[in-house]
Amino acid sequence: MIGDEKFSWKKRARSFVYAWKGLKALFNYEHNARIHLVATLLAIGCGFFFGISPLEWCVVIGCIGCVISAEAVNSALEAIADKVSPDYDPLIGRAKDLGAAAVMVLAAAAVIIGCIVFLPKFIDLILLIIPT
Repeated sequence: MIGDEKFSWKKRARSFVYAWKGLKALFNYEHNARIHLVATLLAIGCGFFFGISPLEWCVVIGCIGCVISAEAVNSALEAIADKVSPDYDPLIGRAKDLGAAAVMVLAAAAVIIGCIVFLPKFIDLILLIIPT
């Protein structure tokens, strides 16, 4: 029965190996994940450059985690859908569209939050550079 297996540190460690393998596959094979990775690196770079607060770091890292996780779940959904239904199926199409919509909503929210966190800092920087 599922769940009756004894706890094993070795198996838990192996699960991290599988997770890293999945993360590597995400960025190697999923084009949208690469876009999210670039946005992640830009956000982290801006965070260091502007010296954002610990709370701002929490929000930025939370957004990054949500978007990348949603992209991974969506990619998994699409892979399974393609396996079980290689031909077009309207229900599979709807499921894939809903998964993509979830990623888009989270990414849009992350962009808005990024603007709330970073836009004032960019404006202050521009005002420092431009002589009045």
